[in-house]
Amino acid sequence: MNINFYNMKYKMTCADVKGLPETEVPEIVISGRSNAGKSSLINALANTNKLARVSGKPGKTREIIYFDLDGKALVADLPGYGYSAASKEVTAKFSDLCDNYFRCGRKISLVLFLMDIRRTPSEEDVGMLDFLNHAGIPYIIVFTKCDKFSAAELRKQLSSLSEFFDFDNNAEVFAVSSKDKKGINDLKSAISDILGNI
Repeated sequence: MNINFYNMKYKMTCADVKGLPETEVPEIVISGRSNAGKSSLINALANTNKLARVSGKPGKTREIIYFDLDGKALVADLPGYGYSAASKEVTAKFSDLCDNYFRCGRKISLVLFLMDIRRTPSEEDVGMLDFLNHAGIPYIIVFTKCDKFSAAELRKQLSSLSEFFDFDNNAEVFAVSSKDKKGINDLKSAISDILGNI
């Protein structure tokens, strides 16, 4: 599928699954731990720094934020998980929102599962991957912030993480940097190819 990623724009924000938009185009979900770089990735894909709000403090995104991708797909940015500094009440609220989103029967075409390559995978990361594997939802693993590693360090870290996780055989794995755009074009091509085969 030929997608102009530069033509991505904000669509709406949902605080409850009852308000999710109806759509006939594929839905791409961006999921991951708080501070994994979801907003930065959205901006990098769209080649702008103004589309998704990037916060210096994790846990700021507490609603589902939708973006229209060139009229050919919807991008749903989910609240991040694992932010221990948030109150239990707030954490439970946006955790429930994500759980309800995945369980409401909505057709999900692709999940971009983000993890900060510098961090040790959390229990939530492992649990999320296990859920995706059992749900049969197509996903791409996106290790972010890879500009912090040399080429040799990156290869070593990717090898170690690949052994740690039980990736689906069909899942693609990318290491990207929203800062220097490393791997972004390859990720765009993979997204376009997957959506083109739906």
